[in-house]
Parts: sequence; structure tokens; C-alpha cells
Amino acid sequence: MKKRDIKDMDANVLKDSESKIREELMRLRLKKGFEQLENPKRIKVLKRNLARILTKAKLLEKGL
Repeated sequence: MKKRDIKDMDANVLKDSESKIREELMRLRLKKGFEQLENPKRIKVLKRNLARILTKAKLLEKGL
């Protein structure tokens, strides 16, 4: 997910994306404990996207 994609999202879409990313992160972390991941970098990318989404949501909340 690119920054420009997140920039165009509204609060509801951000909330949906946040929950989807959190679920995928949880699944990947569990999978990592039991077996080797195909793409371990995916966890890092998801965490970064989650931070971007949370930042944008906070800005929308504050009205900036």
C-alpha cells in the first residue's frame, strides 16, 4: 500500500484496512512460530502500513 493510496482513504476505509492488516499480522506471527515464512519481509511491510494508517486516522480525528 502506497502513501498516496492511504491519503485518499476516509475514516471508515482506514478502520477496515487497519483490522485486515492486524488480522494478517497475527496470522503471520503465528505461522512464523510453527514454520518458515515464504516472505518474512511481509511482516515488516504490514507493520509499516499499519503505522501509516494509524497516523492518517489520528490526523483525520484531529481534523488536520
